[in-house]
Amino acid sequence: MDKITLINQTQLFVLDMDGTYYLGDRILPGARAFLDAARQAGKEYLFFTNNSSRSPKDYVDKLARMDTVITMSQILTSGDVMISYLKNHHPKASVYLLGTPALFESFREAGIHLVNEPVSDTGEDIRGNVSTAQTGEGERPDLVVLGFDQTLTFARLTKACTYIREGAPFLATHPDINCPVEGGFIPDCGAMIAAMSLSTGVQPRVTGKPWPETVDAVLERVNEERTKTGKKTLDRSDVTFVGDRLYTDIAVGVNNGAHGALVMTGETTQEDIPKSEVQPDAVYASLGEMGEILRSNGGNKGC
Repeated sequence: MDKITLINQTQLFVLDMDGTYYLGDRILPGARAFLDAARQAGKEYLFFTNNSSRSPKDYVDKLARMDTVITMSQILTSGDVMISYLKNHHPKASVYLLGTPALFESFREAGIHLVNEPVSDTGEDIRGNVSTAQTGEGERPDLVVLGFDQTLTFARLTKACTYIREGAPFLATHPDINCPVEGGFIPDCGAMIAAMSLSTGVQPRVTGKPWPETVDAVLERVNEERTKTGKKTLDRSDVTFVGDRLYTDIAVGVNNGAHGALVMTGETTQEDIPKSEVQPDAVYASLGEMGEILRSNGGNKGC
């Protein structure tokens, strides 16, 4: 599909964040202008990040510091998708969670029963006591859930792997291998999955991008808002996922009835594209280029 056609037929842009809209604490050139152009063309946008280390409110606040004001209804994370999946498929399950304090807070606010406490970089829980994850004490969980745990300790990793070997199902929020930051990359959830799977022999059930649960969560969120205002609900063909990773951002669209627009501002290089099994519907230099097309072409006004 050519670049202009894809933008014209899209009613909802689902925007990745790290490597697509910003890098670290720096908004990427043209990204903010893309949002203005999308609004002027009658398009909608929603931010979705596979990064489950922060809460939606954290991202709303971070974007606000970048002069990008959005509502809580315009942000979803892979943590939100996992919470929805647990509530729909394992409503009474107890969970051993590997995640940051922000992810723990989101799970608890959603009513998920956790058997362990979040820990800080020093290995202490949020009340200043030695964590049950460190001592090995606590209730035996029904499930083990892995997020992008930037507070991961060897003791917690060991405990989670033990529970998995003993039969607890293994779930993970997303498969991203590296997280782009200023100056390079840091290991992401996918790297942690690799370590745990190699140790236990078990591959996790993943629910974030590129899996269909993400598309379901996006449509549920957006159509709920559209119904409130009397707008026609969207289906998958109206949606384009925009991002810098072929195996998550693009795959979630093209493999699940939506579309995928690749931007070359993050992980993927030009050399990666022909080697990939997943091919984008269109490739853009950046969100800035997409905004320029919207402004010059009118964007085929959304409904």
